[in-house]
Amino acid sequence: MTKKYISREFLLSHGMILFYLAVIKCLIHLFTNLSGAYGFFRDEFYYIACSEHLDWGYVDQPPLSIALLTLSRMLFGDSLWAIRLLPAVAGAVAVFLTGKIARELGGGLFAQVLSAVAVLVAPQYLGTNNLYSMNSFDLLFWVLGAYTIILLIKTGHTRWWLLLGLVLGLGLLNKISMLWFSFGLFAGLLLTPQRRYFLTKGPWLAGLVAIVLFLPHILWQVAHDWPTLEFIQNATGEKMAGMSAIAFMTEQILNMNPVGFPIWFLGLLFFLLFKQGKPYRVLGLLYVVVLVLLIVNQKSRPGYLAPAYPMLFAGGAVVIEAFSGRRGLSWLKPFSLICLIVSGLFMAPLGMPVLPVETYIRYAQRLGVAPSTHEKKEVGKLPQHNADMHGWEKMVATVAGVYDSLSAEEQAQCAIFTGNYGEAGAVDFLGRKYNLPKAISGHNNYWLWGFGDFTGNVTIHMGSPSEETLRTIYDEVHFADTFQCEYCMPYENNMPIYVCKGNRSPLRDLWPRFKHFQ
Repeated sequence: MTKKYISREFLLSHGMILFYLAVIKCLIHLFTNLSGAYGFFRDEFYYIACSEHLDWGYVDQPPLSIALLTLSRMLFGDSLWAIRLLPAVAGAVAVFLTGKIARELGGGLFAQVLSAVAVLVAPQYLGTNNLYSMNSFDLLFWVLGAYTIILLIKTGHTRWWLLLGLVLGLGLLNKISMLWFSFGLFAGLLLTPQRRYFLTKGPWLAGLVAIVLFLPHILWQVAHDWPTLEFIQNATGEKMAGMSAIAFMTEQILNMNPVGFPIWFLGLLFFLLFKQGKPYRVLGLLYVVVLVLLIVNQKSRPGYLAPAYPMLFAGGAVVIEAFSGRRGLSWLKPFSLICLIVSGLFMAPLGMPVLPVETYIRYAQRLGVAPSTHEKKEVGKLPQHNADMHGWEKMVATVAGVYDSLSAEEQAQCAIFTGNYGEAGAVDFLGRKYNLPKAISGHNNYWLWGFGDFTGNVTIHMGSPSEETLRTIYDEVHFADTFQCEYCMPYENNMPIYVCKGNRSPLRDLWPRFKHFQ
């Protein structure tokens, strides 16, 4: 019997080197979350709650990421690293595919590695892939969409149109911002010689596949009176802070790593101006169209454009590789790669919770990075994306103490009403060890889920409504405790908790007043 060995050539092949980088990406997140990081993020509690109410849609998101979370919980459980495993894998695949895009654009090993490393170390992606949300899968679908478009342009085969339709449809089922990608692609095709594709069946097949896949969510929206449109309108008008074009672009540079800026900017020029990138100009136009849409909106979060950068990193890496091949410029390859890695390590704490809290605060201060949020909210010692990982265990324990102070008869009919889905999700998830009842709330999908069998006769209120409002609803309103948290968002620090009894109107009549889609 002859033994078969894996050849050294295979282990050092371009594809395997990209695979190693993808594994490194996955391990970074795995080890970060095995250490506990700062704990669960606000939205993760909500997504876990959604995974226990499977449906074809939710007020603030389509269903795919929730279905994937349900599967993940069944397979891996509810620990922090298990909940965040799929985002890490999605980020790793995005790293791998970015290198493959560079290869399809004509790049050699260096271009493939440089572009993959640029995605690996970008602070935005380190943060995104370290939490469970639809954003990690959104990144993956955009990268896969760009890769498919390149293969489509190179071969013209109809099967790539079908795959593109599948990517667009699943992408829309994950996050409706895939509409931006679709619109940018449509405009890009229309403005380039590829407009000839519209005379073939390919684009129409892709559109049909995408619509069929997305149709169940559209029907869910119709059945629930288009709650996502109400959510978007409220969030844009009441929640999101305005942002100028300069501020928006500055955030793009910071989020993608300032050292990565020359790479992705050269990538944009590669698609728009360079002869080698001319066949794929549609991708450059896609980026520009989406960028303009987001800037004109003025209420868009800078992270909304994040999924568009891997294809630009790939194009820019091809340019740098070609330029470094000139006489006397061979040093450019190791220099650019080393600068990218060092800067990535330097900026990693801004994207991931890898430093102790006080150490992070001092580190950010030395860098001149002040706590920030893209919402109309006051910030404390930490930026919102870090603050929203603090205080949940203490909050739920405080509520449990109030609940335990009630008599057995009162506990049997007690409802816990929270001001937002993060608080409600934390009570549902962390409250299990305290035997707390499920929370109710008027925020987003919690309002659609309703109030169950609760009468409202005995209710623990935290966050909102205000004490003045509560006294118009109940016969008795008793202050019970205060939740305090040094590092959480200020609007949840020093939060009073009330025990309310004797609601003056049936809860079914009061429930419409509590509706809060934002």
